[in-house]
Amino acid sequence: MKTVKAGLHADRPVTEKRLDEAVERGGLRRRSSLQAVSVAFQKPCLVIHFEDDSGVLLPVNLYREFDDFEPEDFNGLNVGFAGTALCHDGKDLQISIAGMISASQPLMAMAASVIASRNGRQSSTAKAEAARANGRKGGRPRKIDPAS
Repeated sequence: MKTVKAGLHADRPVTEKRLDEAVERGGLRRRSSLQAVSVAFQKPCLVIHFEDDSGVLLPVNLYREFDDFEPEDFNGLNVGFAGTALCHDGKDLQISIAGMISASQPLMAMAASVIASRNGRQSSTAKAEAARANGRKGGRPRKIDPAS
């Protein structure tokens, strides 16, 4: 594990350049993270819509946080924490959307499959160099048929 020492920079003045850099970092973080824009209840599921017009249905019976909810309580749910959580002020509830999704084994299995597929298609410089080196040696060795 890598240890990172935190630095306190409270005494640095805020300049226009630093402000622009901070806004850019925030925009980058926002674009690369999960951004929900709305939530609705369609019995027996929560429908969470994301910034890119995609969505996910999550059955409420999988989450203990909703055990004491009546059907009308779901109307009080809203998206908070910059699109990363579901909040209910009356029930003092804040629940991470990523946490809810990660609690679903089928969704996590599908995500792992998608990531593995995407990573397998990526070609790094090391992979390309290894392929060239194998090609110079005559390519992949032929399988030896034990029957002959």
